[in-house]
Amino acid sequence: MELAKVLQALSDPVRLGIVAQLYREGEASCSALDAGRPKSTMSHHFRVLREAGLVHTRIEGVTHMNSLCLERVRAAFPGLIEAVVAASGRPG
Repeated sequence: MELAKVLQALSDPVRLGIVAQLYREGEASCSALDAGRPKSTMSHHFRVLREAGLVHTRIEGVTHMNSLCLERVRAAFPGLIEAVVAASGRPG
């Protein structure tokens, strides 16, 4: 897990929103996280998050369920996810 890749993945507001929502909910389908955005756009965002090691996607029938790789991220960068999620809820 590379810090530069993680920070780059978290630098996009859409991906940051996905991470914050998954942190709060634990697991969610792609459709629950898309906020009306096109599927191709969301596929790109999920790919970036997976490649950074932040998100795990499992297939359940035709549904893609996503969850944060919390233990892995916490082991590599203690406190990072909590700080990012807390900061994402603050105004500008």
